Amino acid sequence: MNNNNRLPVKAVLLMVLLCVLWGGNMVAIKVSIREIPPLFAAGLRSLIAGCLVAILMVVRGMPLFTSKKAALHGLVVGILFGSEFACIYLGMKFTLATRTSILLYTHPFIVAIGAHLILTGDRLHINKVTGLLLAFCGIVVLFLKDWGAAGLETLTGDLLILLGAAGWALTTLYIKRYLTSSSTPLQVLLYQLVFSVPLLIIISLLTEKMPSVSSLSAPVLWSFTYQCVIIAFLSYVAWFELIHRYKVSILAAFTFFTPLFGVFLSWLLLPGEALRPSLLLSLVLVCAGMIMVNRPSQKPA
Repeated sequence: MNNNNRLPVKAVLLMVLLCVLWGGNMVAIKVSIREIPPLFAAGLRSLIAGCLVAILMVVRGMPLFTSKKAALHGLVVGILFGSEFACIYLGMKFTLATRTSILLYTHPFIVAIGAHLILTGDRLHINKVTGLLLAFCGIVVLFLKDWGAAGLETLTGDLLILLGAAGWALTTLYIKRYLTSSSTPLQVLLYQLVFSVPLLIIISLLTEKMPSVSSLSAPVLWSFTYQCVIIAFLSYVAWFELIHRYKVSILAAFTFFTPLFGVFLSWLLLPGEALRPSLLLSLVLVCAGMIMVNRPSQKPA
């Protein structure tokens, strides 16, 4: 693991690229959910990407599982990952997408606090706290106008989204704490994908109507392929490589760029999507925040 308190330029550029791809994933999901229920899509996506990871590992001559202990940790990661998606997609049925975008990005704060408490050398400091707050303000500026009125149903959705954010953070922290020293990035990704499939499919069967495969349109099939191959396979391989090498609190902070790219790409690629005037200010705030987060401090917060 790299013990520096900042990401090198190559890692920063890779994180920004991943955020562009994940922003594109927001567009792809908007397209695919027209015809494929989101939880079923998430389960099927994990299954397909898991098969791709397994094939790559076999070709490279890598064992799929290192030990029973690692497999048990992998089961926990898969359950956390599946629960995260279940909470987010179920929560979106009760609350607004704009509220989801704000509440979901409490995730970097949870990672930073958790890393400070349970990981060695990944400490909170004043620059990191300031940077997280600046970046979060950027997200709020982008989406607060469409926050909407709160009600009992909306609050239920908000709570589920917050639980999803916590699940996302706990998955990252658990992997860093228990698996980076005993498993390769590909093995960790395989665990996450394969063990999440049963949970996602079961919840989908209980809550969603199954799609008719013969009725799927070309844009939906292409968007789903993007989610499987580019996101769940290739981008996650890169993500887990970064988790193995660098401090997760800094990596998680850079995910603040994702909704900004999602908004821009939605406007660029989807008809009827408006470009938010606040996007430029949001980008400035997030960039300033990441400069602060990636600036080491000798004094803990």
